[in-house]
Parts: sequence; structure tokens; C-alpha cells
Amino acid sequence: MTRTTSKIALTAAALAWPVAAVPENLTTTLTNTYGTPSGLIDMPTAEMAPDAQLGTTFAYFDGASKTTLTFQLTPRLTGSFRYAGTDNLTPQFSTYYDRSFDLRFRVFNETDWTPAVAVGLQDFVGTGLLGGEYIVATKSIGDRLRVTGGVGWGRLGSYNSFGNTGTRPGFNPLSTGGDFSVDDWFRGDYSFFGGASFDVTDKLSFSAEYSSDAYDQEVGAGIFERKTPWNFGASYKITDDVHLSAYSLHGSEFGARINLTLNPKNAPAPGGAEGAPMPVAVRAPGSAADLGWTTEPGNVDVITRSVDKSLDRDGIDLDGISVSGRTAHVRIRNETYDAGAQALGRTLRNLSRTLPASVETIHVTQMTKGIPASTITISRSQLERLENEPAASALAAATFSDTLRFSDFPDALPGLYPKFNWSLGPYVRTSFFDPSEPVRADAGVRLKASYEFGGGWIAQGSLSQKLVGNLDEINQINNSVLPRVRSDAQLYVRTDEPVIDNLTLAKYFRPAENLYGRVTVGYLESMYAGVSAEMLWKPVNSRLAFGVEANYVEPREFDQLLGFRSRTTPGGVIPRASGHVSAYYDFGNGFHGQVDAGRYLAGDWGATVALDREFANGWKVGAYMTKTDVSAAEFGEGSFDKGIRLTIPLSWALGTPTQKTSSITLKPITRDGGARLSVQGRLYETIRDSHEPEIAKSWGKFWR
Repeated sequence: MTRTTSKIALTAAALAWPVAAVPENLTTTLTNTYGTPSGLIDMPTAEMAPDAQLGTTFAYFDGASKTTLTFQLTPRLTGSFRYAGTDNLTPQFSTYYDRSFDLRFRVFNETDWTPAVAVGLQDFVGTGLLGGEYIVATKSIGDRLRVTGGVGWGRLGSYNSFGNTGTRPGFNPLSTGGDFSVDDWFRGDYSFFGGASFDVTDKLSFSAEYSSDAYDQEVGAGIFERKTPWNFGASYKITDDVHLSAYSLHGSEFGARINLTLNPKNAPAPGGAEGAPMPVAVRAPGSAADLGWTTEPGNVDVITRSVDKSLDRDGIDLDGISVSGRTAHVRIRNETYDAGAQALGRTLRNLSRTLPASVETIHVTQMTKGIPASTITISRSQLERLENEPAASALAAATFSDTLRFSDFPDALPGLYPKFNWSLGPYVRTSFFDPSEPVRADAGVRLKASYEFGGGWIAQGSLSQKLVGNLDEINQINNSVLPRVRSDAQLYVRTDEPVIDNLTLAKYFRPAENLYGRVTVGYLESMYAGVSAEMLWKPVNSRLAFGVEANYVEPREFDQLLGFRSRTTPGGVIPRASGHVSAYYDFGNGFHGQVDAGRYLAGDWGATVALDREFANGWKVGAYMTKTDVSAAEFGEGSFDKGIRLTIPLSWALGTPTQKTSSITLKPITRDGGARLSVQGRLYETIRDSHEPEIAKSWGKFWR
């Protein structure tokens, strides 16, 4: 940061200095027209949303709309993704649509005498239409008044500037956008902005601001007349999660916005609605010494039936069991609880009630995809002693191990395999950011089936039938100069006939301790068929994992039945081979990172970096970006692949245990560079939920 910029930061901070107040976190559930946390109208503040809040803001005035998804990544860091449309902005488009990303970081929290200070990047990886940077300070005065002052560049430095920090290129409507223009940040003219917000009641608030945005593009296009830099607004809290606002802009326009929020930390049904588990059975004094049961014929069969029936009542499948005088080893399949600790806790409670009193050491192995993922060991005496202690005490008493270390690992129960499962239910497939129709969707029914042969062999398939929708109306011009590995996606949704989503045979196996393997063959996804092989190194107790994957594929026919199409496309020949090496790391505090490096579907080489914030209840909010040896010009609009992804556990909404989730990935645009094969059942996500770092996150549910 230059000396000039440092002086500006101090000036902005001083604007809110004079009046002391009791310090607070300066959080708000309100947003401005850009969808970022702010009690003002168009201008930013140093306020933050409550930690982990996820919000969507819809703002509109005179042909200009902004839809913004904002997530409070940490108490100090806010991220936003925005889709904006402006009518008659440029002669090339009747409505100019623009995608943009924002980041804001609070450098200093508020104290008794000093304001909170934040630094923000607005539209820092887009076309620059909404681009701007700012340093802003906000100070509370009493419980209801907040005063803000700041200095902005870009759009926020376009009116009544009082200085300059270099050259900044103007907006180019024909730019592909999507690239980091670091050299342009905090460059160009800079201007002062400021404002104040006042809470009249707990529901009603008013705001006024002095705007440093001259709206040069909009005024130049004749969209509206900017008569004054002053804006005024009012906001009303309909519920804690819904706010409605109205505002006047620049003396000539009126607008409205609504923002909807939720917090993944706060479930609609706190505590869950599932039935209470059975209590731990405490053995009678001296009973542990009785080994008489070991001489009784058929005793293991009786124990097996009792354990199986008991676990079944809690929705847990018994996969195998071995019992000796002092030790029992039980293998289970948890297909009910999304919190692995809850499944383990209920299993151990049931075992305390069904195993002979002499059994002191209990091993429980979690099976997934027909292979052992991990084994937890705990003494029965500890289990009895700790039931009414904090859950953390039980975690300290438990040991997680690789199952391959156990020589007495039980075989699968006789008659357990083969195992057939099927389901029939609705599906929704969406498409976003088509300039002619920003939101499109298909809805229909989907039949899923799986056949487990045992020993890690699984055949599965999915058949879909569209009932209603308009995805078949997508008709974007495909100008890709790369092999069309993904940009032809619109051609795969133009059929109204049944389609085969996937149809595969997979083999999962354990070649050695800490190692997991997978080979999948068949119709791997909607666009590709072939073979995918993977190996993963992941110790049970480690936050770190490494993987390698190799794929050999053919592109499927557009009707998504059994045929194949030519690999030759207008942009080049689709390679058959792709693959990656991957590194995964759990940073703790809910943050998880992943790096994948290798060859992508179009034959380009590069890497994908992803960071997710994950919650113990199963929520995940994250972002990723991929850079390869494909240049921005070759990639086309967007410059490189990037996106935001959400995973919502249905148990969070329903309050009852289920492993079903709803996932969505928001990508500004689908292009061919950085495209990766989509394969179900990749190893890391398959086994990580059974390992200690992930189980520990949900350990609060161990006694639930």
C-alpha cells in the first residue's frame, strides 16, 4: 500500500472518531444495493453480517437489477457473488448482464474510541463495470446510530474526486472479463463517501448517504439523470430473516430491495426431532467375570440376532460380528445418520445392552462401499462411566484405528449379499446466467438403483424422465476454440425422452493400511463413459490426504442413451486421457482445502484450488478456481473456470436424521478450459466421514 493510500486510510478512520460509544461487533443483517452487509443504500460500510450468515439480495431501480449471494466467511471476511442486468446500457445488448465477485476484510474492530475499519474489493474479477475498491470506517454512537466515512476508487471514486493514484482503464463492454486485474486495484481517481443509519425501532431504520459513484456509464447511456449525490432509504424487518427496503437515488430514481438470510449454524429444528436412544446398560457387580456363556452351543448366533434387532431399531445395519470372552468386534453400515458420531454412540449404547457382560473391549468398524473405513475402540467400563459426562470425555477415551490392523476383523454376515436398493423421486436441473433467460430449469422423475455384490463390488444406475422445463430453449452461440468437452452441454438437455444419467460397475478395495482404491467402468456421467481409477492415502487420524486419479473416456451421444459421439469437434479433438493428483487438508475451525493438479478433459494442464467452510451439521459453503495453460483469450468469456458451491443437508431442514443433501454449484459460465470429469463415489468424500477428524466435529451428538 502506498504512502498516499495509507494517508487516505487514516483520514477515513478519523471521520468517525469524535464520539465514544460502548464497543460492539458492528454486525448487521441489512445489505446495500450491492448485496453486501451495510446499513446504507449504495455505499459500503465496515459492518459485517453475523458469522456464517448466508444471504440473497434482490435490488432494482429503473431497469437495473442486482441479485447477490453473500456469505460471511469469517467474522472479519465477507464474500459476494453478483449477477447484474442493466437495460440499454450498451448498443450491443438490449440488457447487459454482468457477473462479479466481491471481498471485504475488516482490518480493525471497533473500540470505545476508534471505529471499525474495513478494506473492500468490489467486482475484482469481472468486466469492471461495477469495479471499485475502498477503505471505510464505521462508528456506532449509542445503540441506534452508526456513522460511516470512506474513500473509494473505480466507481466509488468517479464523483468529485480529490486525488489520483495512477491510471485506471475504463469499462469495455466487449471484454471477456473474469480475470484478476491486480494492477488496477486502488488506481485512478479517489473520492470521499459517507453516510449514517439510524434504527428508529427494532424493525424500522432510516439511512442517508453521500455517494461517490457518478454512474458514468448509466448517465452516459441516458438511463437516468443524476441530480444529486445524496441518497435516502428506509428498511423494515418483516422477520429476522427477511428485510424490505425502499430508497431514492440521486434525486431522480426510486428503487427497492429485499434481502433474505439464513445461518447454517441455526437449524430450524434445534436439537433434532429423532427419538431418544436407549441408555447405556450398566453391568451388575461381578458379572464381567462370568464366562459361562462361551460354553453354550449357538451362543454367537443368539448374540448376533439380538445385536442385529437392537441396531435395526435405531436405523443402523449390522454387517458382521465376532465375539470372544472379553472382546467384541462389530462392523456396521450407517445409512441413516449424517453425524457419524451419533451413529457410533447409538451403536455402542445398543451393544452395552446386547453383548455378554464379560465383553470389556468393543471395536466398531464403519463400512462404506463394502470396505472398512475405520475402527473405533472403547472399553465398556469407560462407556458405562462416561454416559453422563460431557461428550468430549468419551472422545478422549476412544481410539480410532485402521481396520486392517485387526486380525479378528469379522466377515460379512451370511446372506447379507447380494443387496438390491432402489428409489424413485423428483429431480430439478437448473441453468443460470443465460443472457436471454438468467434462470432456467427442468423438473422430472428419476429412478435410481444399486446392486451390491459384496466385497466392494457395486453396480448402480440412474434413469431420468423430464416432465416440464425450458432447458431445451438454451441457444447460446458456441465459439469455443478448445475441444468442446463442456460447452456443448446445452445439446444434452434438448431431449424429452428418458435419459441414462449414469450406469456403472465399481470396485472398492483396501490394498494396504492407509490406502483405499476404486475402479469404476461404464457410463460415468451424462456426457462421458469410460474407465476411472483412483488411489487414496488417508490415515484414519490425519487431517491430510493425497490421491491420484486416471481416466480414459469417450464422449456420449447427446441423447444420453448407450451411443457415443465423435471426439472431433469444431474446437479440436477431445482427448481420451485425463487425470489428477490431489491433496486434501482439514485446517480446523471448519475450513477445508483441496488442490487438484493434472490434465483436464480438453487436454489442458493446470490446477484447481478450492476452499470450503464446513459445519458440523453438514452445511458446506465454498469456492474454487481453476487455472490451466489455456490463455484467457482461448478460454473465452470469464477468462478461467471458477464458481461457488453449496451443500445443504436435508437433516438440517427436517430435523430428522438423513444422509441426503442438496448441492448446487454456481458458475459464471460453462466453458471448456479447466473442465474435469464428474465421477460418483470418489474416495475422499466416501471415506472421510468415518475418520477421526470428521467424526470429532459431530461428537457433540455422540450421546444423542
